[in-house]
Amino acid sequence: MKKMRLLVSGRVQGVGFRYSTYLLAQEIGDLYGRVWNNDDGTVEILVQSDDSAKLAKFIQEVRKGPSPYAKVTYVDVNMVTFSDYSDFQMAN
Repeated sequence: MKKMRLLVSGRVQGVGFRYSTYLLAQEIGDLYGRVWNNDDGTVEILVQSDDSAKLAKFIQEVRKGPSPYAKVTYVDVNMVTFSDYSDFQMAN
């Protein structure tokens, strides 16, 4: 199971970014994790999958900005360790 942490910068809060990311994970399938807003204006995503191709597609789409109103300027991607998720969640 590959586990990644994405820290997304740009215009990513108040533009439907979290919800669009949630829908993207559902559309691609076999992705588990969580997306939430940080106080500093970034969005953080923990995502895991056994399917490397699906994980790569997810990261590629996040870099584009899944919401049409978002403007992603940078995505920091790191392999991390976290407890397994059984679905993909959108946190407040």
